[in-house]
Amino acid sequence: MRRWLFVAGLSLASAAQAGGFTMQSADVGAATPIAGKHVFKGFGCEGDNVSPMLRWENPPKDVKSFALTVYDPDAPTGSGWWHWVVLNLPADTREIPQGAGDPAAAKLPKGASQIRTDFGKPGWGGPCPPVGDKPHRYVFTLHALKVDRIDLAEDAPAAMAGYMINANSIGKASFTARYGRRK
Repeated sequence: MRRWLFVAGLSLASAAQAGGFTMQSADVGAATPIAGKHVFKGFGCEGDNVSPMLRWENPPKDVKSFALTVYDPDAPTGSGWWHWVVLNLPADTREIPQGAGDPAAAKLPKGASQIRTDFGKPGWGGPCPPVGDKPHRYVFTLHALKVDRIDLAEDAPAAMAGYMINANSIGKASFTARYGRRK
């Protein structure tokens, strides 16, 4: 079975031609809806809540660390929904394995930390849009940072982490995946 990796809706072959800082996943992408394995378990959703594998290449040369966010701008909250925030990924990191969003799994590189999401705790919280909504967009963004660390407690709000990330970002790679629940 041939698997394609997707970057901002492009196949890996297209992304490679474009060059530059890119992020991709064999688990999620723009071409197909997010699989049940990655969907939240709770709020009426019956997924396995497993975070997807992510891989990146060609970050800016001056990167000192990375931060990852997954955000749903379509959530009916007035302010979107933060699904995952990872800080302090070492500069030499190029991949996060599937399942790393479970804080108990200890699959993130040493020194990396996860911040509280809108589910109320740190770690991956998969998609779970309201039944009948159009499919929501889940924006996966990896920021290359000019600092070694962002020091925030794990119960810090995701918006605060977002502020600190954006203030220190020297480049980013992003793609958008989708998921919806039918009536």
